[in-house]
Amino acid sequence: MRNAGDYERVRTNGVTLAVHEHGSGKPVVLCHGWPEMGWSWRHQVGPLAGAGYRAIVPNQRGYWLSDRPEAVEDYDINALTGDLVGLLDHYGEEQAVFVGHDWGAIVVWAMAQLHPDRVAGAINLSVPFMERGPTEWVGFWESQLGGDFYIVHFNRQPGVADGAFEENTHRFLRNIYRAEQWKEPAPAPQPGMPLINLARQAEPRGKAFMDDGELDVFVQGFEESGFTGGINWYRNFTRNWHILGDAPQVVDAPTLMIYGQYDMVPKSASLERHVPNVEVHTLECGHWIQQEKRAETNALMLDWLGRHYPA
Repeated sequence: MRNAGDYERVRTNGVTLAVHEHGSGKPVVLCHGWPEMGWSWRHQVGPLAGAGYRAIVPNQRGYWLSDRPEAVEDYDINALTGDLVGLLDHYGEEQAVFVGHDWGAIVVWAMAQLHPDRVAGAINLSVPFMERGPTEWVGFWESQLGGDFYIVHFNRQPGVADGAFEENTHRFLRNIYRAEQWKEPAPAPQPGMPLINLARQAEPRGKAFMDDGELDVFVQGFEESGFTGGINWYRNFTRNWHILGDAPQVVDAPTLMIYGQYDMVPKSASLERHVPNVEVHTLECGHWIQQEKRAETNALMLDWLGRHYPA
């Protein structure tokens, strides 16, 4: 994946997505998180193809070069998983192993719940299976973490964060894409939503894990697409809580879970109860696992694939 713009246009589930495909053999679909795009898997595509797999990497709906519907509900979990089902149909595949990071992991978990017959296995990074408690997620987080928690803020103050990120796209992405920042002393608390503060923070904390050319790809993408499409995924958490109420709360597919030791996303104490066939590893890194620890991530993925989904 040498060229971030090397995508084909694929019509699926009522939208057109920009999709990178590399290699041949059994399909592995790589699902990015926020604020990212398919380019975040650039270090995995070559090794997967070299091991005999067909890497399929979409820029998902709402993101650069792909369609960005206006309606918020067009980003619910039925739409996001439906896009992936449509990709399998487009490529003539009954099943694939799905790989997700951050929000991509949430979509992959839901694929295994809503479309288990299309999932040969799952590899998820950072975000574990989300338990569906008695209270919908946004209201629960608001009661526990307050209105400045970023997901609550995205839902209760639509457009505010989107605008702040778009005004400071380069600074925001430069500051958020940092390794080991969670190991450093936290800055003095400031009023307001921390991610908006990050967009206005002049000096980044932590170490860079990508060069300026790689960062420029993300900056270009979000300068062209804006942030609203991706943030609309968050604005469907309540809707998704209702949708997933009718879905099984157990994922039976063989699964690899990779955590970052310094990730701000907490590990799950009950993962094995919901995902009984899971193998868990932790790498010494922050949130951006497949970019911070590319060689280690690739080794874990290829070893697991070789045992559960041989090429």
